[in-house]
Amino acid sequence: VQLQASGGGLVQPGGSLRLSCAPSRFTLDYYTIGWFRQAPGKEREWVSCLSDSVGSTGYADSVKGRFTISRDNAKNTVYLQMNSLKPEDTAVYYCAAREVVSCSYYVSEYDYWGQGTQVTVSS
Repeated sequence: VQLQASGGGLVQPGGSLRLSCAPSRFTLDYYTIGWFRQAPGKEREWVSCLSDSVGSTGYADSVKGRFTISRDNAKNTVYLQMNSLKPEDTAVYYCAAREVVSCSYYVSEYDYWGQGTQVTVSS
């Protein structure tokens, strides 16, 4: 099971990016997908999650109202739309999957991880 995260880049404060998470060799239907991020010198932190089969989404307080997680079933891809980006959003962003169909905030509760994509918010 592999996950491919993409869509990162350099953006100015207030700008937007859309990250994508596409798995290989499995469909997303029976998995919860989480987005995490890790800034230099800091621990990996939970950002958002989507457990579509139970209609559940969640967001960290720091991104609520600015980020939106969604899924395109036809493309078997989960997206993280990030708007109103701030310098403190700068980090490597990871997508992860867990076989339990409920959201979790904890790194240890995700079974599969992508390689990460760098997001830099700077003027």
